[in-house]
Amino acid sequence: APSAMMAEGSGSGGSGRGPPCPGAASAFRRWEQLRRRAATPWARGLLAVAAGLGLLYAVLRVPVRLRDGLAAVTVFLSTLTPKFYFALTVTSSFISGLIFVFEWWHFRKYGTSFIEQVSVSHLRPLIGGAENSPAAPAAFSAGENETSRQNMPECKVWRNPLNLFRGAEYSRYMWVTGKEPLTFYDMNLSAQDHQTFFTCDTDALRPSDTVMQKAWRERNPQARIKAAYQALELNNDCATAYVLLAEEEATTIVDAEKYFKQALKAGEMIYRKSQNCHSQSPQHEAQLRRDTNVLVYVKRRLAMCARKLGRIREAVKMMRDLMKEFPLLSMLNIHENLLEALLELQAYADVQAVLAKYDDISLPKSAAICYTAALLKARAVSERFSPETASKRGLSTAEINAVEAIHRAVEFNPHVPKYLLEMKSLVLPPEHILKRGDSEAVAYAFFHLQHWKRIEGALNLLHCTWEGTFRMIPYPLEKGHLFYPYPSCTETADRELLPTFHEVSVYPQKELPFFIHFTAGLCSFSAMLALLTHQFPELMVIFVKA
Repeated sequence: APSAMMAEGSGSGGSGRGPPCPGAASAFRRWEQLRRRAATPWARGLLAVAAGLGLLYAVLRVPVRLRDGLAAVTVFLSTLTPKFYFALTVTSSFISGLIFVFEWWHFRKYGTSFIEQVSVSHLRPLIGGAENSPAAPAAFSAGENETSRQNMPECKVWRNPLNLFRGAEYSRYMWVTGKEPLTFYDMNLSAQDHQTFFTCDTDALRPSDTVMQKAWRERNPQARIKAAYQALELNNDCATAYVLLAEEEATTIVDAEKYFKQALKAGEMIYRKSQNCHSQSPQHEAQLRRDTNVLVYVKRRLAMCARKLGRIREAVKMMRDLMKEFPLLSMLNIHENLLEALLELQAYADVQAVLAKYDDISLPKSAAICYTAALLKARAVSERFSPETASKRGLSTAEINAVEAIHRAVEFNPHVPKYLLEMKSLVLPPEHILKRGDSEAVAYAFFHLQHWKRIEGALNLLHCTWEGTFRMIPYPLEKGHLFYPYPSCTETADRELLPTFHEVSVYPQKELPFFIHFTAGLCSFSAMLALLTHQFPELMVIFVKA
């Protein structure tokens, strides 16, 4: 007996479990007995009979309950008065109207339906989850990757070559209208540009440049102006400090020009010093690039000041000299400033010469290039052009060339004609533009509308022919005619660049979402029911009861 007890104890200890509970063992035995009895044929037949009786009871009882429920609903509806139906339809119409107005506002402001956006973002994952998209290939060849990258148009934001002065133009507009002409996103891009153009790694060696490095990062305009004066106290020849004061403190173009002349004097002196020692170290080369950027920026803004003050020939000379002195800085698009000044002088032969150099297939296009080329070709035929005469005798070779140039320009940027034809109101152009977008159209039309008006018949020719472009490109997002397909990302970027009080032009026009149609129909139907209930209360009550 002791050995058996030891063996039992060792067996239990080896398994890690204690002795079984007596209550659990008895319950387990009863469950086994019931399971064996249920497995017999007579027990199975009894269960089938019970299930059939339950199903028969449900079939006979459910119609009775439905009949009772319908009778209760009929009694409830018979006790309702016409005022209740009128209040119900008016409330339904009011709520659906509010939803319709909000949906319309959201679509005009953001370009999407709020209900669809919420359903896709929140409800769809809860209901069915996101569909598993096929996994992308693990690797691509370098040639395929490069080809796909070239074929895909990208939405790159560019510095506006004709951007206005913050203090002398943008701030004065805000003082008069009370509206902020620049968005935070646009000003933030400008701050990044200033830090790239006007700072370098050797700024820590000069106290004035260290102060200006911090000034370009300041968000508050007054803090930036205060920092510029601090830099001038440390070094009276700090060119970037004069640049900041010319851009933001000067309230007139004349004052801005004075600051830029001081910046030019200081910038030329620093540039000559950097040229003499740029080969000593990489840091000196970086300083030379920074000083070159400052000098080019100052000369360009001085030319723009001369253009705004009416000294156009002087401005043209300064721009030509700048392009000859720094031919590698073509990415700054100084030729667009030159084109606008030459158009103001009505020097169309010189404009054609500039276009012959920059309207090349290997160079990036812009609205200024495409529409100026169209303007010159339209100038040759617009004065004698008549739609009635052209429809009878057909278009001449010169007229065909002008129409094709207009179609080319409209395909590149389809937003411009509405501003040139004054179908949409203009706002001050932003400091950055998106090529082929509404921001570029605003910037071009703001400066070039006067040149189109000056040529007799040019706007009439544009009005008669620009919409014909869209017949050649029925699916602009998929395939273009002379350019890449129109990028679908322009609307989002333009909403960030242009002020909120400006209605952004969208191309191609989007169809109204389903929920706008649905809420509009629901609101109209509810309003019609409310009107009928108010005018014919008895008939509507009989209709509802029926």
